[in-house]
Amino acid sequence: MTYYVYILASKKHGTLYIGVTRDLVRRVYEHKTKAVPGFTSKYGVNKLVLFEIYDDPATAIAREKELKKWRRDWKTRLIEEQNPNWDDLYPRITK
Repeated sequence: MTYYVYILASKKHGTLYIGVTRDLVRRVYEHKTKAVPGFTSKYGVNKLVLFEIYDDPATAIAREKELKKWRRDWKTRLIEEQNPNWDDLYPRITK
């Protein structure tokens, strides 16, 4: 089974959200459509800027918790190493 740790942003250098899911396409769609009330719908955080793939839930959850503890500049650097323009990756995963 595949698990994803993902980072959403409201815009480049904007508000960030980190989550974990088994179904990345569905979960990002829920964020984009504001299907679930909460932090991301309140602050307009719906742009998929980074995701990582894991084989087991324990590793994915541990990574999510680790990233949540990181300083903001570390998260920014991680995003910009893989996605320098902060492009929305959602269209790429729905093809």
